[in-house]
Amino acid sequence: MRASDRAYGILLDEIQSGVLAPGAVLGEVEQAARLGVSRTPLREAIGRLAADGLVVQQSPRVTVVSEIDAGDIREIFEMRRALEETAARLAARRADAANFASLAEGFAAVRIGETNAPDAYRELFGRFDAALDEAVANDYLTSALRTIRTHLVRVRRMARENPERLAAAVSEHKLISHAIAAGDEELAAHATHIHLHNALESILASVASEQGAA
Repeated sequence: MRASDRAYGILLDEIQSGVLAPGAVLGEVEQAARLGVSRTPLREAIGRLAADGLVVQQSPRVTVVSEIDAGDIREIFEMRRALEETAARLAARRADAANFASLAEGFAAVRIGETNAPDAYRELFGRFDAALDEAVANDYLTSALRTIRTHLVRVRRMARENPERLAAAVSEHKLISHAIAAGDEELAAHATHIHLHNALESILASVASEQGAA
């Protein structure tokens, strides 16, 4: 693995996990020494993070982890709607129906609250995203989706885990999977729209509650 790729992977994980909080300064000398790379690959890694929108240049010599607030979350979801509703339509037109029928069965089998449920739904959500990307078969669209998903890791970390919302998300993904398997473009897009609306409302409510309690 290239030094720049390794540095990027570590910094990305630390930003998404909150180890590097919004506003944290990424000093070239300090970060290069900490990560065990020279300053050139570190600059490449920071450049990729800047392209992702995860860090910003405060001044010519100061780079910080970008802030994220309710306004940012709404903007992310505006983009999600445009991308994911389009992806759902394309998937309903192009996907392997059996693959999404299998995913629908998997979502139907998840029982939130059981010991293995968290791992089960996270694995299924990952499989769903991968199947959607494959079905869409559009590198430009899937590249944009990957960027949005990078930010979503931070957004979800800001919200408290809500078993009721997780159960609803599983049910919503089941419906989307069924619609794609059936080749129903309108239902796939509409079900995706409803899922994203519910997810946004839940996240914003959770963030507001956390800030109110702080």
